[in-house]
Amino acid sequence: MEKTFKLANSGLTSALFGAFDENVNIIMRAFDVKILNRDDDIKIIGEEDAAQKALSALENLAKILERGEAITEQTVRYVVSMADEGKTQELAEMSKDCVCITFTGKPIKPKTLGQKKYVEAIRKNTISFGVGPAGTGKTYLAVALAVRAFKAREVQRIILTRPAVEAGEKLGFLPGDLQHKVDPYLRPLYDALFDMLGSEAFQRNMEKGHIEVAPLAYMRGRTLDDSFIILDEAQNTTREQMKMFLTRLGFNSKMVITGDITQIDLPDERRSGLVQAIKVLKNISDIAICFFTEKDVVRHRLVQDIVKAYEKVAEKPVGANNIRPLRGNRKEK
Repeated sequence: MEKTFKLANSGLTSALFGAFDENVNIIMRAFDVKILNRDDDIKIIGEEDAAQKALSALENLAKILERGEAITEQTVRYVVSMADEGKTQELAEMSKDCVCITFTGKPIKPKTLGQKKYVEAIRKNTISFGVGPAGTGKTYLAVALAVRAFKAREVQRIILTRPAVEAGEKLGFLPGDLQHKVDPYLRPLYDALFDMLGSEAFQRNMEKGHIEVAPLAYMRGRTLDDSFIILDEAQNTTREQMKMFLTRLGFNSKMVITGDITQIDLPDERRSGLVQAIKVLKNISDIAICFFTEKDVVRHRLVQDIVKAYEKVAEKPVGANNIRPLRGNRKEK
């Protein structure tokens, strides 16, 4: 079976194929087809179903290039997986959703269907949970939505917090005062805000009290009105801390809780506040719980492979190959 595809802009052919044809090589290996470039026509040769999927992948990658966006290896692999599942139409709709514009003018958009559902859930619900592996954009997208709401004056404050749980290094042994000790735990939140606002605007809003970045313990006893509140690394909250945080919610506020329940650093992982909250709150209206998978990882390809490898180990029963299950393991619903 042979299918033909022609780019609207022939100047994009080299970008579509990639350096040393690395992009089309990924597609050819995935669908067991041949892809040839002849006189500005791209020919796909293979079994009918496989050729159609490869064509769909190429068409979607071409649309990305035509929008002026770059194609990475991760982009190609994700488009291929969506073409294999017949979900390329959903990919086309996803590209229209711009969450926020960074300080440097870069548009922040969902890069996977999981991210798109997460963004939509935050927009529609008062409290949203984003649960999944590292590199899925849980915190970054939440901060982007917080900045967008702040700039649109939908909220008066952005409050970012996370538990300062020790992971192999004692806080007491670190130099400096309390703020210096907890700053390393808050650094990912600072970095995301710098991207969205720039350092000067960030510092100015911090001084005015419009942006607050603080350890979770500082939330006790407060009522947070007119705020966009993000709790990061929530898997390291205790049950008591999670309940305390959730009950800080005030009027005209929105909460986003993010975490990875396979990376719990608590002495007793069974007491994770995030694990309990997912079970307790799953049927309450205006609360959304979004789960990410390794397909939503938008970092280096190896991060996807690492996450997948650890999930396989976690699925083995106790005693299999003398490997214990990972902490925080859960069964997918």
